[in-house]
Amino acid sequence: MTKMVIPIGPQHPLLKEPLFFQLTVTGERIFDSTLRIGYVYRGIERLAQERSYVQNLHLLERVCGICSHIHTTVYCQGVEALLELEVPPRGLYLRTLLCELERIHSHLLWMGVLAENVGFTTIFMYAWRDREIVLDIMEELSGGRVAHAVNVVGGVRIDVGEEQAASIMERLDQLQGKVEDLLDVVQHERTFRARTQGVGKMSLEQVRRHCVVGPVARAAGLDVDLRRDAPYAAYGRLALRVVTAQDGDVWACTWVRMQEALESLRLCRQLLLELPEGPLAVKAARRVPAGQVVSRAEAPRGELLYYIRSDGSDRPARIKIRTPTLPVLSALPEQLRGVHTADVPAVLSGVDLCIACADR
Repeated sequence: MTKMVIPIGPQHPLLKEPLFFQLTVTGERIFDSTLRIGYVYRGIERLAQERSYVQNLHLLERVCGICSHIHTTVYCQGVEALLELEVPPRGLYLRTLLCELERIHSHLLWMGVLAENVGFTTIFMYAWRDREIVLDIMEELSGGRVAHAVNVVGGVRIDVGEEQAASIMERLDQLQGKVEDLLDVVQHERTFRARTQGVGKMSLEQVRRHCVVGPVARAAGLDVDLRRDAPYAAYGRLALRVVTAQDGDVWACTWVRMQEALESLRLCRQLLLELPEGPLAVKAARRVPAGQVVSRAEAPRGELLYYIRSDGSDRPARIKIRTPTLPVLSALPEQLRGVHTADVPAVLSGVDLCIACADR
């Protein structure tokens, strides 16, 4: 059968960010694929070397608009380790609260994008409508819906009062019902399952070979979550249930993310109920002692890693960021092989690519 080459990108209705795929197809099946990134390179790691540790908080929060808070969380953890600072418990709890709100926001946004790309506009509208509740809570807490500027080296800059906590709890309860309804819809909608079950399967062996992390890895049966396995912030004081599946397809990714959203809602309520008294932050020196550190955390898409090296000045000598999208990109050519061309949108949406994070 004759082989044809189909280009997708770098600008395409399927792609929310610039990325180029070249698909080699035989009939309606993909025989081979290649990808190219580099269209949104911003030089953030180089810029970080020209700014102070305080200024870098605002720069690194702009690596990604969906998971901005987790980037500054990982960065602050690394700098605090070099400074040998102990963040007050209240600061850790509030830092963790924003992490879990951000995870819910990311998963609902992903659910909407997947639904729209496979032809379910109603599910898209429901998911993005419900996501507004989370955005409103984060805006009330920090003043921002995208960039929150909550973290400072040594703790956080925001606090939550009793009345505000009660108001947030009410909205979390409201969102709980909406997420459960959304999960019920995708579970019982036969056409949605037909578009996602058995599509874009990734085996556990592929996950390990490409070092894939996060919900995509857990959907293939890899029981790994840094919040439980290497606790940071306040996670060591929380009872966390790690959600896994076995099939590794787009449907398994959907189920894992929706269950994780429900678990994050429970964690948010626990954090607010058990919020300790005390200061929000401790003072941090502007100059950081010479040394190097690796800081990790479980971002909505998986393990996020920062390498920070200090030369003893008020500016980092080197910052290196490894985002969870990079290993997923390396696995995509294998994942797309043998897939019908009509299922490409489901596969690309299912792995939840963030090119802004990966390209920088």
